[in-house]
This record gives sequence, structure tokens and C-alpha cells, in this order.
Amino acid sequence: MVTLTEVARHAGVSASTVSYVLSGKRSISATTRQRVEQSIRELGYHPNAGARALASSRSNIIALVIPLRTDMYVPVMMEIAIAVATTARMHGYDILLLTGEEGPDAVRRVAGSGLADAMILMDVELDDERLPLLRETDQPSVLIGLPSDTTGMTCVDLDFTATGALCVEHLANLGHRDIAVIGAAPAVYERHTGFAERTLDGLRSRARELGVRVLHRPCEGGYDALALILARIFDERPGTTGFVLQNESAVEPLLGLLRQQGRAVPEDVSVVAICPDQVAVQASVRLTSVAIPAQEMGRFAVEHLITKLDGRGSDEIVLLAPELVVRGSTGPAPVTP
Repeated sequence: MVTLTEVARHAGVSASTVSYVLSGKRSISATTRQRVEQSIRELGYHPNAGARALASSRSNIIALVIPLRTDMYVPVMMEIAIAVATTARMHGYDILLLTGEEGPDAVRRVAGSGLADAMILMDVELDDERLPLLRETDQPSVLIGLPSDTTGMTCVDLDFTATGALCVEHLANLGHRDIAVIGAAPAVYERHTGFAERTLDGLRSRARELGVRVLHRPCEGGYDALALILARIFDERPGTTGFVLQNESAVEPLLGLLRQQGRAVPEDVSVVAICPDQVAVQASVRLTSVAIPAQEMGRFAVEHLITKLDGRGSDEIVLLAPELVVRGSTGPAPVTP
């Protein structure tokens, strides 16, 4: 591992000069600064996080608050977290991971401890009780998610309202007029989690414009729970020919139950999923889907946070446009005799 002394020797300066270049605590001539920075690049030197913290009064740590709930699809959450950690390291920051369901206490603990320079919050609810406290702190922060009130916030998220609209529009263009939405677990809607609520809002709004009927049913996931829900759907709306699925754990149970009932996909019933590409392509029927851009969300969140830490950023809302990929699970609505 390259040391600060080796950088100083390579650049022909003292170790203290290299330290001042890194910390910015003293004015260094442009020529000397450039020589030191070139040596850092050529040698591949990475400052020790603890040393940088002492020099700059920063911890060089970003707190990632990510409640891991049993009703959430953890692989997506962890993919975002990995993208956050990887991008943070590229900028010389480490990650402090908080996974408990502490609500405002987690924000209060980070803000009051000095352990982290900034925060990224996930699993954002429409009326998230953590936000008033977050607005009162001096620490920069970014939300991966979108609350109802974005005042004073920087938010990065998939545009879930547009995602819902895109899914119903795709099915409507294929002639489907009765669509069922199999959503996340009931607790997700009870908490008014942003991604679920916004998807539903976008879907229903576009369905009204297109003259499509929509039936929404939350689902815990799993075969037994879905069997009951599917029976209710076809009992209430026998003419249902399209499904929008926003529940990764319900993918294979849904496809299996439809096969069991003699309903072929996509000849009799079409299915669109909002899920990671890996889930869509590995299903027993390759699913038409809108992917969750987990890596982009994590990367953008860190990059916007770094600009804030550097004093260059301002609050903004970054919504990633959804992209629907057509695969083997959607087709024209069946013609009724």
C-alpha cells in the first residue's frame, strides 16, 4: 500500500505539504499542488479515512439508513446499498449501515454523534416522520425515495408514477380492459410507502384516461396467500385478462396458479411485472417488465451527496424514467366469442 511519505518523496516535497494538499488547511502554490496531485494519481495513493478525518474535522463516513423489514424485497435494497458503498469508496468515503426500524431516533443518533458527515435515507414514506428532524440538522442528506413534501430535500428515485402508467398503457394497447394489480404486502400500503403508493396512483390515473378497469389487491406473497387473492379477483372480475405485478415473491406462485387453472400466458392472460431484470428473465415465463434501476439510484444518491459535502450542491429531485421491456408474458387480449 502506498504511503503519504512515498507520495512526498515522488513529488519532491515534504510529507506535511502532501497533508496540506489533501486537507486544504493551508494555501499551497498551484505548481506544487499539481505536482502532488499527479504523484497521487500515478502511485494510486488512497488517503486513510481516519487520517483524513483528523486533518479535515470530517469522519469521511456516510450513514446509510435502510430499515430491513420482512415485508420488503431485501435483494433490491441490498443492491442499492452495495451501489452506495461502492460509489462512496470511489470518493474516499466509508459507509455506516443502520438497518433497524428506529425512525427519527436513527437520524437523531447520527446527527448528534458526529460519526458521519452525511446521511442517505431509504424506505421513504409519503409522510415520513424522519424528515422534520432531517430538515433541522446541518448535515447534508439525500433520500432514495420520494415523500409527499420534498421541500428542502434532495431525492433520487425511479419515477414510480410514470411506471404505473406505463404498465397499464402497455396492457391497454394490447386490448386488455380488465386489469388486476397484485401489489406489495398490506403493511407497505399501511405505512404509505412512497414507491407503492405512487405506482398505484399512476396506474389508476392512466387507467381512467384509457377507460380500463383496475382492481388492486395487496399480497403477502407465497402460494397460499396468492391462491386466495387470485380466486377473489376472478370471482369479482371474471373478465380479467391483464395483471400488473409489484411483488417479487408472488411471481412464480402467480404463474404456477395460472397454469394450474388452465390459463395460458400470454394467450389467455398477460402479466407485466415491476421487478429487477434478473427476476423477470429467470421466471418460468420470461416477464415483460419495468426494471428497478437499483445501481443507478445508489450511485446518483452518493454523487449528489458528494456535491453537497463539497459545497456545490443544491436540493433537487431526480426521477429516473421507467423503461418497459417486452418479453414473453404479454400479448393481445383474447377475443371473447
